[in-house]
Amino acid sequence: MRADIVASAEAIKESVGLLRRHLDWDVAQKRLAELNALAESNDLWNDPDRAQKVMQERNALDGRMTALTTIERDLSDNLELAELAEAEDDAATLEEAAKALADTSAKAQRLQLEALLSGEADANDTYLEIHAGSGGTESQDWALMLMRMYTRWAERRGFKVEVVEESEGEEAGIKSTTLLIKGHNAYGWLKTEAGVHRLVRISPFDSNARRHTSFAAATVYPVIDDKIDIQINEADVRVDTMRSGGAGGQHVNKTESAVRLVHNPTGIMVVSQGSRSQHANRAVAWQMLRAKLYERELKIREEAAAADFSAKTDIGWGHQIRSYVLQPYQLVKDLRTGKTSGVPSEVLDGDLDGFMEATLAMRAYGTKAGDTDDVE
Repeated sequence: MRADIVASAEAIKESVGLLRRHLDWDVAQKRLAELNALAESNDLWNDPDRAQKVMQERNALDGRMTALTTIERDLSDNLELAELAEAEDDAATLEEAAKALADTSAKAQRLQLEALLSGEADANDTYLEIHAGSGGTESQDWALMLMRMYTRWAERRGFKVEVVEESEGEEAGIKSTTLLIKGHNAYGWLKTEAGVHRLVRISPFDSNARRHTSFAAATVYPVIDDKIDIQINEADVRVDTMRSGGAGGQHVNKTESAVRLVHNPTGIMVVSQGSRSQHANRAVAWQMLRAKLYERELKIREEAAAADFSAKTDIGWGHQIRSYVLQPYQLVKDLRTGKTSGVPSEVLDGDLDGFMEATLAMRAYGTKAGDTDDVE
């Protein structure tokens, strides 16, 4: 059998094994039977909220199981076709089988990664905050570069990006921004990016062309809907109105349309200034606050299970999750997984999937791409 066909088949078998263990096939079959029985019940829709949850769980579980059985069937059919083609010395059919197996291997890999996004909020839209660290213009320019990087990543996936809040830097870049990123599994993918990002480069703002190190932090929390009940005592929340500080023309600077909420018990603060309407910004700010409090609860659960990889830390040395070195050499290295890229320009242009996949795999299976020594 041709080496490429054997390699594809082995990769598919490995993915199928991991997917079956992750899904727990016997338990999944039993649960699907239960959900099918509930879906056929005459009184299910007497409670629309419960009915919707049942149907969503049923469709999601059925979709995963069907996709897995389809991959197993394609593996068997195409291996059989390849064996027959080799026996009959049919080069065209053999090539067709090889291509089909390669396509099936890619599908299995995608399904394997999607299976890792099984948290209760992973499928949701997400908020992404970026804050410049200490260092003035250098860090503020780096924060803007990160904003562009994540915007490009989202665009590659067909996600929609909205700027909720933005605070411009004094000379260049931004002090902070909040982006709303809309797309299936947006939170599940981007939650792997929470932490401090470090840049090493020859500064364009230094007339002596010296090398500088800059830091910026990313915070990620999911958009939540009315099905997730987050209780907030309004007496615990301070509401401030102010003039918007970001781009938006003359109007945005003349009216106090921006809204800031501060949750006193936790110190969590959110700002919304994306709309010219204070009423609309207030509604968005309350949604953001509910989302942040929900994300806080998720983190508490993760920490209890020793699986929290996105705890907030100081924006500085020793706390970074990834280093981006542009000079004196070219290297991006994730300090949690050991995943590297020798082409920082591609990473900064949104090529982040490999880093996200490595982090998801490490969380699920404990695998790493290499050591986690820092980049000098």
